Amino acid sequence: MDWQLLGLSFIAVFLSELGDKSQLAAIALGGSSKFPQAVFLGTASALLLTSFLGVLVGQGMAEILPTNIVKITAATGFAFMGLRLLLSGEEKSGESEDS
Repeated sequence: MDWQLLGLSFIAVFLSELGDKSQLAAIALGGSSKFPQAVFLGTASALLLTSFLGVLVGQGMAEILPTNIVKITAATGFAFMGLRLLLSGEEKSGESEDS
């Protein structure tokens, strides 16, 4: 087993999930439930399943597409989302200045 890859994957997912909507939902469910263990098991199994599906899709795409194309597509997608978020933030700040 590649322990460095395991650690890198753990750190990447752990940091990306902190403060995520799914964590906030788990906090809300855990706080209002009489069975927080069930909330933990449900949210943990959901994260495991979505991660498993992501790995399967990633492995399938790696067999079909060259790595460079996958990296370029991912980078383009993230850049597009970042620009879109920046531009939507400018529109909202411009609206509040006009008021």
